[in-house]
Amino acid sequence: MEESIYSMMGGTKWMPKEERLAVSIEKKSISIGVPKELYYQEKRVILVPSAVSLLVHCGHRVIIERGAGAKAHFSDLSYAEAGAELVDSPAQAFQADVVVKIVPPTLAEIGMMKDRAILISALYLQAQSKEFFTELVRKRINALSYEHIRDKTNSLPVIHSISEIVGNAAVLIGAEYLSNPDWGRGKMLGGFTGINPSEVIILGAGTVGEFAARAALGFGAMVKIFDDSLVKLSRVQNNLGGRVYTSIIQSDVLSNALKTADVVIGATYPKSERPGFVISDSMVKGMKKGAVIVDVSIDRGGCSETSRETNHDKPVYKIHDVTHYCVPNISARTPHTASYALSNFLGPFLSEMAEIGGLTKLLINNQGVRSGVYAYKGNIVNDYIAGCFSIPYYSLDLLLASF
Repeated sequence: MEESIYSMMGGTKWMPKEERLAVSIEKKSISIGVPKELYYQEKRVILVPSAVSLLVHCGHRVIIERGAGAKAHFSDLSYAEAGAELVDSPAQAFQADVVVKIVPPTLAEIGMMKDRAILISALYLQAQSKEFFTELVRKRINALSYEHIRDKTNSLPVIHSISEIVGNAAVLIGAEYLSNPDWGRGKMLGGFTGINPSEVIILGAGTVGEFAARAALGFGAMVKIFDDSLVKLSRVQNNLGGRVYTSIIQSDVLSNALKTADVVIGATYPKSERPGFVISDSMVKGMKKGAVIVDVSIDRGGCSETSRETNHDKPVYKIHDVTHYCVPNISARTPHTASYALSNFLGPFLSEMAEIGGLTKLLINNQGVRSGVYAYKGNIVNDYIAGCFSIPYYSLDLLLASF
């Protein structure tokens, strides 16, 4: 009887509860600077006009250096119509509360930033110097790497979006050079009535590998995916509906597969437990003349012993009559699409940071964003960076606990 009365009274609805105090959130209006990218062959822009329109509509200032989006085919007029303030000097963009860039700033560009500003860019750790980090510390700049920010599912949204583009682009690049009579075999990628389908080998079953496989299957090619992880292979096979051949990377099996391959997409790189390259010089020598290797992992040393870094001006070369494409920044080949991928993350991110009351409050409430922070209020808060450059390290969690 007591249970039924309890139920009739609405269960816990009428039970006394703890007092709930209102928590005020002070929305901040911020200025956001987008300087022109000066890095060699970088054609992307961090914010597209639609993202600028969103931010301006929310009450923020967006300061764009003239020509910042030109190489990605976004005109100054489109930014002006979105509500951006166009400036002629990069110093004006660098004086914003938040500076957003594709690549990290130079020392001279850091010098243009005001103290305690927020910097959001890629990190490019391999290319950095100790002076870069000490200058950030000296100016007490809060620096975030957008590549390392995690979402609520603990994934890396920017890396995932760019990897989707790179996977598709790698297959298009392979198709382009395979069909070229000088660099390839004058052969179209795919499968056609009465003609054996092209064979595409993909090394790596991550996001790049999966979307490369999707693109190659769309062409009608026969796809074989190699990886060290059975879990990744199982996942990609499930995502693709089991329409691909999969195998653990074993040198004899891979060597035989390469002999008949038309296009090879390298989306993996050597691990410390497996010395040497995934593809050896002798394996390349055994490939068909006019075959194409697109080494996506060249920025981490490459997956082939015959790979060496190239650029968008001279992207290919031949070794053993096999064409090699080894450009590290493939997404810059399609700057318009890649800019949207970056902007789709960064626009809402900036809006959320302002809505919640600033960077510190966002960091307190969002563990995933903390993963991207490497400098905070005059301290290096990434232990790996601190160790690499012999800079004092401070725990971000402890610094935030004092607020």
